[in-house]
Amino acid sequence: MPFVAALLFIVVLILAMPLLLVLRYRVGTARRMGRRWVATTNLVMMISSAGLFLWAAAITGLWVPRALLYSLAGLVAGMLLGLLGLALTRWERTPRTLHYTPNRWLVLLITLALTSRLLYSLWRVWHTWHTRGPDTSWLASAGIAGSMAVGALVIGYYLTYAAGISWRLARNVEEPLNPSPTR
Repeated sequence: MPFVAALLFIVVLILAMPLLLVLRYRVGTARRMGRRWVATTNLVMMISSAGLFLWAAAITGLWVPRALLYSLAGLVAGMLLGLLGLALTRWERTPRTLHYTPNRWLVLLITLALTSRLLYSLWRVWHTWHTRGPDTSWLASAGIAGSMAVGALVIGYYLTYAAGISWRLARNVEEPLNPSPTR
């Protein structure tokens, strides 16, 4: 009975994936009010996520060739993409707060990259499993290092984006909201 419940859960999750992707895109492109405590919490969580991910990539590298190298490359690429995201973010300053809206095209690009790599990985695992059989080592040939690189890209993007948001909000508090004109 637990097997049937687990299988049903997996089927429902797969069927709900298009809806989840659309909702993820909508949340990712929404206008947000900048709150320092939220930005600080996001930054701390992303730093811990990046650390845990790199630790897991190092452990995975014992079985999967180039997993750590691909993860580091994905993290650096994600950080560069995060800098681009910060440059393309629309900032709106109100008398009391700072609002920001992430770039729609960049959020779509990251969502599609993650989705396409997930689908490709599922196909590649399925294909490798049936081509090589369950008795042979299919773990390294299943494309896990590439999948980890895309995961690291997403983590790097959100880590840099969270750091930029936190920095911008801290700078916004230090600046006067209505500066008097200098002569």
